[in-house]
Amino acid sequence: MSQHYELLRALTSPVVAVTTRRGDELNGLIVNSALRASLSPEKLRLSIIVHKFNHSHDMIFESGVFTAHILTADRMDLVIRLGCASGRDTDKMEGLAHRLGATGTPILDDCYAYFECHVVNAMDTGGSTIFLGAAGTAGGSGAGEVMTSRHVRDGLPAEYQARYDEELEQGQRFATEMADTMHALVWRGL
Repeated sequence: MSQHYELLRALTSPVVAVTTRRGDELNGLIVNSALRASLSPEKLRLSIIVHKFNHSHDMIFESGVFTAHILTADRMDLVIRLGCASGRDTDKMEGLAHRLGATGTPILDDCYAYFECHVVNAMDTGGSTIFLGAAGTAGGSGAGEVMTSRHVRDGLPAEYQARYDEELEQGQRFATEMADTMHALVWRGL
């Protein structure tokens, strides 16, 4: 089956920075698993998949809020800042240009688009959770080339590559171990 993993990479979405807030704590991470989840222009919905080993996972699960930011291809600085460190060890938002939105989550400056969301449903996948968010506010420039996983794989500076590879391998092991440990979730909101 592992030979088919490369085929699955064709299903990835743009690279997205996700920010959240729990109490006074702000955090963010990088995902490549955000999808439009509604055809209705009046009811903007999107889903994100967040692995349970990420600090932001529990923050989103407990607070019920997140902002998804579609990045432009030139924002490798955000990928490194939010994707190559843990919020358990450092304040990833300190010094990063942002403002707080209506939900209290950080809205990053200079992104292709952002969607400030309340979680309206969630599904356990074993090693991760799919969060369905209803966007209350949205914005962004809509200008520039959207960042993809290929941009990250090809453009990650050499000094971060070993850590990226190691964390990818750890994440894959975790996902394999947890794949069959799903529990039904009934999202009751906050």
